[in-house]
Amino acid sequence: SGIRPTGFAGLRHLALKVHDLAACEQFYVGLVGMQVDWRPDASNLYLTSGNDSLALHHNPAAFDPPLHQRLDHLGFVLDNPAQVDAWHDYLHGAGVSIKATPHTHRDGSRSFYCLDPDGNTVQFIYLPIPTHADASA
Repeated sequence: SGIRPTGFAGLRHLALKVHDLAACEQFYVGLVGMQVDWRPDASNLYLTSGNDSLALHHNPAAFDPPLHQRLDHLGFVLDNPAQVDAWHDYLHGAGVSIKATPHTHRDGSRSFYCLDPDGNTVQFIYLPIPTHADASA
């Protein structure tokens, strides 16, 4: 208990353990378009799309994390619903495994899911800006 500290500015960093670092770099940098921010050594890679950070940490052996530690998915936010379809078509055309095709949700958001080379689920999503009528006080 106690008083919650202030200054929380959102979630901007995610670190993934990956088995095939080169294939994941090709996916996130070559296909998705993130930039390499820092490569401290051959086993670690930090990527950014401007105001975020995705770290890829190489795990040399195949691994199977416990279910309670497994990431469900990570998401990239898009500016409009048409971009969802454009990204889907682009990644599908590049041979990326699509887990769920584009779908408009009840709140007006639109998204699809694909898999990165290590089998992590990646969502590309448009989130509508809530109106004042939608906001609850």
